[in-house]
Amino acid sequence: MDRNTTIAFILISAILIVWLFINSPQQPTAPETKQDTTSAVNKSEPHSKNDRKGGASGTQEISAQVKDADSLKYGEFFANPNLPEKTISVENDLVRLEFSTHGGNIKKYYLKNFRNWYAIDLDEGKNLFYENVQLLNYSKGGDYNLSFVTSDGKAINTAELDFEFSGNKTYYKISKEDSLRLSFTLKSGNSKSIVKTFILYGSKYVINTEIALNGIGSIINNGAIDLVWDNGIRFVEENTVDEATYANASAFYGEEQVIVDASSEGEIVEKDFTGKVDWIAVRNKYFAAIISPANSSKIEGGFIHGERIVLSNQGVIENYSTRLTIPLNKSDIEKHAFSLYLGPVDYDILKSQGNNLEKIVDFGSFFGLKFIVRPIAEYVLLPLFNFLHLFIPNYGFVIIVFSLIIKIVLYPLTKSSLHSMKKMQLLQPKITEIKEKFKDDPQKMNKETMKLYSTYGVNPAGGCLPLLLQMPIFVALWGLFQVAIDLRQQPFMFWINDLSRPDVIVKLPTKIPLFGIDVISGLALLMGITTFIQQKMTVKDPKQQSLVYIMPIMLTLMFMSFPSGLNLYYFMFNLFSIIQQFYINKKHDNVVLEPVPQKPGKKKGFMERLMEQAEQSAKAQQQKRKK
Repeated sequence: MDRNTTIAFILISAILIVWLFINSPQQPTAPETKQDTTSAVNKSEPHSKNDRKGGASGTQEISAQVKDADSLKYGEFFANPNLPEKTISVENDLVRLEFSTHGGNIKKYYLKNFRNWYAIDLDEGKNLFYENVQLLNYSKGGDYNLSFVTSDGKAINTAELDFEFSGNKTYYKISKEDSLRLSFTLKSGNSKSIVKTFILYGSKYVINTEIALNGIGSIINNGAIDLVWDNGIRFVEENTVDEATYANASAFYGEEQVIVDASSEGEIVEKDFTGKVDWIAVRNKYFAAIISPANSSKIEGGFIHGERIVLSNQGVIENYSTRLTIPLNKSDIEKHAFSLYLGPVDYDILKSQGNNLEKIVDFGSFFGLKFIVRPIAEYVLLPLFNFLHLFIPNYGFVIIVFSLIIKIVLYPLTKSSLHSMKKMQLLQPKITEIKEKFKDDPQKMNKETMKLYSTYGVNPAGGCLPLLLQMPIFVALWGLFQVAIDLRQQPFMFWINDLSRPDVIVKLPTKIPLFGIDVISGLALLMGITTFIQQKMTVKDPKQQSLVYIMPIMLTLMFMSFPSGLNLYYFMFNLFSIIQQFYINKKHDNVVLEPVPQKPGKKKGFMERLMEQAEQSAKAQQQKRKK
């Protein structure tokens, strides 16, 4: 390589290293006890018996005061009846959820096919739902509520009020093509009511819902209500810092997904949407809650609030609340329909729902080039990955075959790059002669160097351009393996028992400065070793020997905290690259430099034109100085 090629290679490597470092997740800290880390203290809970004073009469006085306070709080239209809370459980093929009459909302939501990180080794025969992922922050009272202001100036959130359940059972089980309709009614004075209806299906993550307002429109002050998802969804992975990297809220608005992400410590973000909103969503790394209006033209806007909270154990959570604003026509009876998706961020499942829900799947971006990276991942890499899994049950072997296929597809680019680098190595002595001969005349030196390239048909960027063309593919692969829910809790072999988490073989007593890691990953070490071998085979210029050691060390340290599935891919890709490089080097050992016949009338190359323009500009500057 000459100087320009070296600089280009260093710049590309630097960009890749910076990008990897920015996007690298932190190593998980030791887990705390198995409790909902996003829970909040319920300040409205009554005091314990030891806190009460005044005996029985005092208790009666306090109860009367509470009732009066409740009456004042909800105004003349919604006096709180203090009905006993009733829990209704529903189970289908995919989930088990609990509804509560307090708020008439969803309180808990268990995913049968997904286990908590601490329960992956438990027996499959156990039917204990606490082992399964539970998405809702039930300690905050459940979710999917209505919010509005009444004509007497009271701010109402139905999460605080008691509904009546229309059914006569507390447990329902449906399967396959079955469906179930549940209704919860909040009564107001003068025969007014709000009815929330949920329609569930035997084998779907989607719940169809209907909000019926019976005479309520006339008592609402600003002519609109908000459908509220207030408490986000729970963080359910061991490494909350990594999970927070992929957590956000978003809305499909104006034919595009608008993402709201509280990415800095203690940061609070808010975003208003005016007009039609097709859907609004909150997500963590692998799961999401998405609310879609049946008729988005009846929505006049939305709102997202998010905050990033640092935990005492060095963990992080992000909590998002969303609102959809529904204008009312103040008719006696009006109904508004929505669908609620609560489940995995799985591309195929979301795609089957329509309404562009698959846009929530994030395949990453490289310096804003999402419009290039996403189609590669969405229409090429993901279908290939899923196709291979049809024949190969173990995802680890799927990744190995996948890396081999990608290496074969990229073979022409790799071959061109290595062939060009070989020619540059052979041309290096002649370039050195020119530099010595014209060391006092940089313009002449550059002109003669470009002439030399043209004479032998060598493109100085030929070794780096193929690497740049491969970048979108590598970034798409990066995004695919980082967030693919298919790899979650999937074992491979030996010590690799979860392809979505680092394969830790040694725990260090302290963190490595700058990189913030305190574990050693077996696959990251193997990836680093193969990177070193590859660099050793490629870099021949003594001036660039430092790259042979720096690059593998930097990449190895950064990859220590990456998912083992991603490290397995890069290790196998490097291994296949070494074999390929050995073959190409052996095949191209007889490469000789021969002058390329120059065709008459052939257009000058880009570099030649650039050098001529630079030379003309320099001459013009010299003439100005003489004048």
